[in-house]
Amino acid sequence: MTPTADGPVEPAPPPVHHAGFACFVGRPNAGKSTLLNAMVGEKIAITSDKPQTTRRAVRGIVTRPDAQLVIVDTPGMHRPRTLLGQRLGDLVRTVWSDVDVVGFCLPADEAIGPGDRRIAAELAEQASKTPIIGIVTKTDRVSRERVATQLLAASHLTDLAEIVPVSAVSGQQVDLLTDLLIARLPIGGRLYPDAEITDEPMETRIAELVREAALDGVREELPHSLAALVTEIVRPGSDAADSSSVVTRVFVTIFVERSSQKAIVLGHKGSRLSDVGKRARLQIEKLLGSRVYLDLHVAVAKDWQRDPKQLRKLGFDN
Repeated sequence: MTPTADGPVEPAPPPVHHAGFACFVGRPNAGKSTLLNAMVGEKIAITSDKPQTTRRAVRGIVTRPDAQLVIVDTPGMHRPRTLLGQRLGDLVRTVWSDVDVVGFCLPADEAIGPGDRRIAAELAEQASKTPIIGIVTKTDRVSRERVATQLLAASHLTDLAEIVPVSAVSGQQVDLLTDLLIARLPIGGRLYPDAEITDEPMETRIAELVREAALDGVREELPHSLAALVTEIVRPGSDAADSSSVVTRVFVTIFVERSSQKAIVLGHKGSRLSDVGKRARLQIEKLLGSRVYLDLHVAVAKDWQRDPKQLRKLGFDN
């Protein structure tokens, strides 16, 4: 306290800091992962035009001087046809019961349907005490009139604290959405170090980048049957003389459910797998900050989506 002619001056109160968790929920292909990446400012979750690309609760961390927002991207909710699908649905419900605010994602370029209404009904029943922000995504794909129509339709789905249209591609209103989510977080200190943008293990991020590359161009049921697992990472010794020549060796197995699918992933004389490796390696090099030798192997794990033992092996324990 510094005294003045008018008496002592009270010190300024410390700035209020908010910290907590939000999650994105919605049906498959609602734009959740792309939005997470846009908010964090870096690629955390893989993206694809194939449904059910996201299979884990992926956390991205937005840190500002006045707040730290942890956003959890969740798998798209749908009627499960396999044990994996059932476990992913249970995972989403666990996540939304644990966060401070829910972002309900509805793509602007698709009419609201039964899947959206099922999610809205579950949220109303199971997360009734958690504020829900409606997020109309992919607004860059449609006209303003279409966005307005979707906003109106979304407002009738369930009780929403706010509703906001965004485009992760153009960045339109992404900062506004961040502000709306942070405004509903409790007061508290940092949950993660300032520089951290995710708590995803490196092996998981690498495996997902390989799966993302493998998803490109596949057809029919194959996307659901693809999984990837890092089996080994061999890093060079710390005594390497020239950092530009350092090579990290990464070994990844791509799993499919049938031999016919293995042939598709491999391609003619291994040409398709080679292409997958080239595209994934570039992404992995960005992630690791070093040159990478990527060794890919394709294996058949029969009906792994329905096999508890195989699911455990691939990291789907719950």
